Amino acid sequence: MTGCLIITGASQGIGAATARLAAGAGYAVCVNYHGSPDRADALANAISAGGGRACAVKADISDVMQIDELFNTA
Repeated sequence: MTGCLIITGASQGIGAATARLAAGAGYAVCVNYHGSPDRADALANAISAGGGRACAVKADISDVMQIDELFNTA
């Protein structure tokens, strides 16, 4: 089993592509978002539907407390 990978800004673009590749390589993926919950949830659901493990977590990575919560959740 491969570990968990937190990807910030993963709800679209390069972050989303990285999340898909990581899930395909066996990582559990934590899709971090700040302002796009629908996209992040859709990506996490698509990864899970494809047999991977993923969750979407809202966190502003400029806030230390939210970073701690992001890591605790992941």
